[in-house]
Amino acid sequence: MDKNNFRAYAAWIAVCIIWGTTYLAIRIGVEHLPPMLFAGVRWIVAGIIFVLFLRWRGKALPKKKDLIHIAVVGLALIGIGNGLVVTGEQFIGSGLAALLITTVPFWVVGMESVIPSGPKINLKIIFGLFLGLAGVALIFNGEWSSLLNPSYLLGMLCILGAVIAWSFGTVYSKYKKVNVHPLMNAAIQMLIAGTAQTILGLLLGEASAVSFHMNGLISFFYLVLIGSMFGYGSYIYAIEHLPLSLVATYAYINPIIALFLGWLVLDEKMNLTIIIAAVIIILGVIIVKQGAKKQKSLSIN
Repeated sequence: MDKNNFRAYAAWIAVCIIWGTTYLAIRIGVEHLPPMLFAGVRWIVAGIIFVLFLRWRGKALPKKKDLIHIAVVGLALIGIGNGLVVTGEQFIGSGLAALLITTVPFWVVGMESVIPSGPKINLKIIFGLFLGLAGVALIFNGEWSSLLNPSYLLGMLCILGAVIAWSFGTVYSKYKKVNVHPLMNAAIQMLIAGTAQTILGLLLGEASAVSFHMNGLISFFYLVLIGSMFGYGSYIYAIEHLPLSLVATYAYINPIIALFLGWLVLDEKMNLTIIIAAVIIILGVIIVKQGAKKQKSLSIN
C-alpha cells in the first residue's frame, strides 16, 4: 500500500468515526446553547477558516452565476438539514437521530424517480424501501404512545424534516453542477447556511439564552475543528483517492457509533429491539443502493 492509499484509508476511517461522534456532541451542546446560534456560529467559523485557507492555497471563489445553486444546496443540507437535527436533538436521543438519518437514501431514490430524466424504481429498490420502513416501525414497537408527547413528537418531526431537506439538497446538487473547487463550494455553503441560522437565532431571541458552560463550549469547538474541518476535509480527501462506493459505507458505521456513544455517555436507551431495527434499516439502505446501481448499469447499456 503506497503512502497516498494509506492516507486515503486513514481519512475514510476518520470520517466513519468522527461523523458518528458529532450526534453526541450536538446532543451535549444543545443542553447548554440555543440551537440556531449553536449551529450557525459553528458553520460561520468553520467556513471562514476554510475560505482563508483555500484562498491562501490559490483556490478561486465561486462565480456569481454559481452562487444561487451553492446557496440552495447549502441552505438545504446545512441550513435546514443540520439545523433541524440540532433542534430535534433537544427532544430525542442522539443515537435515534443518527439512525433515522440513515433513511436519507430512501428519500433520495424517491425524489429522483419523479424527475423526468431521473432513474426509475425497480423491485430491488421497492424491497429495500419496505425493509427500511419495517426497521423504522420496529424502533417504535410498543412505544407509539411516545409520539403523543409533544416534545418527543416535535423532535421526530424535526429529524423527518432534516432527512427530507438533506435528500432534496443531495438530489439538487447532483443535477445542478457548479464550476468551483469542492472544498470552496463547501466553505461557501457553510458561510451562507451559518449566516442564515445565526440571523434566525437572533430573531428568535436566542442571544439571551446563551450560557458559557464548559460542556457546551467543548462541544462547539469539537464540532468546528473536528466535525466540520477535519471530518469534512477527510471526506473530500477520501473520495478523491478511493472508490465512492467504499467511502459511502461511512453512513452504515456512523449510526452504530452514535448509538453506542449515546448509550455509554448519556445513558440513552439501547436494547435488542433497537439493535435489530438498526441492522434492518442499514440492510434496507444497502439493498436500495444496490438497486440504484442496477438502474445505472441498465441505463448505460
